[in-house]
Order: sequence, then C-alpha cells, then structure tokens
Amino acid sequence: MLEIGGGSGAMAAAIIESNGQVNLTTTDIDLAMVQAAQRSLAGLPIETRQADAAALPFADGSFDMVLSFLMLHHVVEWEQAIAEAARVLRPGGSFVGYDLLSSRVARWIHWVDHSPHRLIEVAAFRAALEQAGLNPLRLHATAGGRVLRFVAQKPSIAVNDAS
Repeated sequence: MLEIGGGSGAMAAAIIESNGQVNLTTTDIDLAMVQAAQRSLAGLPIETRQADAAALPFADGSFDMVLSFLMLHHVVEWEQAIAEAARVLRPGGSFVGYDLLSSRVARWIHWVDHSPHRLIEVAAFRAALEQAGLNPLRLHATAGGRVLRFVAQKPSIAVNDAS
C-alpha cells in the first residue's frame, strides 16, 4: 500500500495497528512532516519517504492500493496526483480515500489558514478518475455534502480498442 500526503503518520499507524500484515509506504511532500512521521512511526513496519503526490518516485504498477486522506485538495493540480496514483497502481488495484468538497465551510477554513488548495467538485473528480484510467466504484458525499469518500479501481486487464 502507498499513502500519499500522509503528514505525521497518524493514518499509517492506524492502518498498521488494525492490520499489521500490510506492506505500507507513507509519503509527504513536506520534509518536516516526513521527519515527524519517521519519529511517530519508529519501530513500526512502515517505510516513510518524501514524495510529491503529483510526481511519485515509484515504478509503474508498484502498489495494490493507493490511499489518500484529506490531502488532495492541497495539491492544486489534483488531477495530476490522481494520474500518478493510477500509474503506480497494479492492474486490479484500488485508489481509496476521502477529501473535502467545495463548500462554504471548506472555503472559509482555507481562507483563514492561507494554505494552497483547490477544493474538489464531484463531477470534476469523477472525470479525473476516468481520464486517469480508473473506474469510479464509489463516490459518496458525506458530512452534509462536505466530504467525498471514494473508491476507484484500475482495470484488471487492458482494454484493446482495436477491432
């Protein structure tokens, strides 16, 4: 499994605690976050690396699952991060996570904290998944329409368009 934008490692730790049998790599673009994750995950079987979600340093088809928890909206060109997730997934692999949808509350929070962001719209997210070659299996708005939970899958076999 690959977690993109894993921050200080809280989700990675929870994943390992609930299922220690997984092979997990967690990444973040921010070196300070990577160092914090390395400290908090010390002793756990988790690889922690600095990486840009929009330019992942992994070979094509390296992971069975890519996870993203509340970080894609901080990648202004989040379509590129989705394309990278699709690239590093093995055929049949899944892209799973959740993120903020565009809402008054989300816009206000990011106006206050001045963080770079581009909030997600469901139709644009679905289009980005499909453009990257992923099948959207589940796109579900929760928390009063403020959070998008998603599951997408890379097809198991390549479709040959030639007849």
